[in-house]
Amino acid sequence: MPRAKTASPIGKRIKTFRNRKKVTLDQLANDTGFTIAYLKQIESGEEIPPVGTLLQISRALAIDSEDLLQDEQKSRDRRAADYAKRTKNYAYTPLTPGADHKHLKAFRIQIKALQEHKGVGYRHEGEEFVYVLEGTVEVTVGEHVNRLSPGESLHFNSGIQHHMRNISDEDAELLVVVYNP
Repeated sequence: MPRAKTASPIGKRIKTFRNRKKVTLDQLANDTGFTIAYLKQIESGEEIPPVGTLLQISRALAIDSEDLLQDEQKSRDRRAADYAKRTKNYAYTPLTPGADHKHLKAFRIQIKALQEHKGVGYRHEGEEFVYVLEGTVEVTVGEHVNRLSPGESLHFNSGIQHHMRNISDEDAELLVVVYNP
């Protein structure tokens, strides 16, 4: 008998905020551009959303993204360890704790060797800055492919569909700063 999936804490919080604000999945889909099916996968825990997706959902729900990332019952160290396990091949750790209701958020991103983000391409209002600490990554912005090695960076309009993948045989580590107006 297959095991039932339980919603991830982040998926549960998204659903809780959405229901509290009386926002339907249809409204959230229109406000974010994501399909209802994808939003249901997030809320059920089948999909763990990347940072850009969290920013779009939090903006559409008129809440701070930190509200989705926080779990008051865990210590900061425990939360940091949990954040590093958000997706199969892509982990992120918030670097700006206490930045509630701020427009600028920084994250440490880790992508396993020869892996890419799963799911939809990312698009969120604002700007994004990527700085490579380790590994070699490709960041595709629209149709343009950027190859970045350690010490290289990219600043782009995050309203354009973008996608990131690790093309090296070592884990990649990045500093990503997102500005969301």
